[in-house]
Amino acid sequence: MTSYLLAGGGTAGHVNPLLAVADALRERDDEASVLVLGTAEGLESRLVPERGYELLIVDKVPFPRRPNRQAAAFPSRFRRAIAQVRAHIRTHGVDVVVGFGGYASAPAYVAARREGVPFVVHEANAKPGLANVLGARRAAGVGVAFAGTPLRGSVVVGMPLRREVIALDRAAARDEAATHFGLDADRPVLLVFGGSLGAQRLNEAMADSWGDVLAAGWQLLHVTGERSETVDPEVPGYALRRYVDRMDLAFALADLIVSRSGSATVSEVSALGIPALYVPYSVGNGEQRLNAASAVAAGAAQLLDDATFDGDAVRRIVVPLLGDRERIDRMAAAAENVGTRSGTENVIALVDRALGAA
Repeated sequence: MTSYLLAGGGTAGHVNPLLAVADALRERDDEASVLVLGTAEGLESRLVPERGYELLIVDKVPFPRRPNRQAAAFPSRFRRAIAQVRAHIRTHGVDVVVGFGGYASAPAYVAARREGVPFVVHEANAKPGLANVLGARRAAGVGVAFAGTPLRGSVVVGMPLRREVIALDRAAARDEAATHFGLDADRPVLLVFGGSLGAQRLNEAMADSWGDVLAAGWQLLHVTGERSETVDPEVPGYALRRYVDRMDLAFALADLIVSRSGSATVSEVSALGIPALYVPYSVGNGEQRLNAASAVAAGAAQLLDDATFDGDAVRRIVVPLLGDRERIDRMAAAAENVGTRSGTENVIALVDRALGAA
């Protein structure tokens, strides 16, 4: 029986691909031991047990960014975290560690190396996090979601995706999706969303321009986020939702997407071959712009600037595109060649090679 320890968490961007790989490992071999390493504070503390996996806890030890009291305490706290993971590895007879970034991954990589256990790194963002940068130096295998990600020895494997996305037949599901959202399956649909929490910039722009989208002959499916106060005009052809628990149906209905460009969003949209206009979130280290780079280079997507994205930008850029069916078709054709639905299998292949080499 093989024992796998999957490390990562903190955000959905780390937890979701981890769970996709965990599910596939368990399905492949129901006698395998699939364990998850995470912190007590991260999103994994809720999502992992809900999915039926045992969560092994490690202390959350952020890398210090400046010299202060926290930096002075870092070495001893990090050594403690490493010791915790080493104890987990010994107790559970772990054969291989797979890290997805986040606070749990850095001590997991060091612990695995000291215990003589091979480890594999997966990086979801085009701009890698520090834990994976350090881990990649000694890893038995390194997989990245996007070409050009600067990690030593990396190969492009894509993103492990949710099962409902991998299995989605957009054409077959379009009628069901239209009924679900109260829209017409025979008319084109613009899908606008800003991620799990929504995006105020996108919401404000669409609140000012939804009439122009409808006047162009398109329908609008607008997912605002649960905290949004965007007013629903309640007009035919405009479906406003605060939250959507069936994003697979939203994707099935989308002929064009306007969204942020988080790594999971870009990976799912690309895997499904949907043309997109990405508005990268301007706060952070610029990874959202980099995440979209391969889709843009292939002609499947276009980048729009967050600072200038408003109702006028929709009327000036988006609405003319809605009237250019030939260009949308070209973008869709290009999108078919950008993404992959085999990210989960590709990561597991790296893990198998690491085990074989060990």
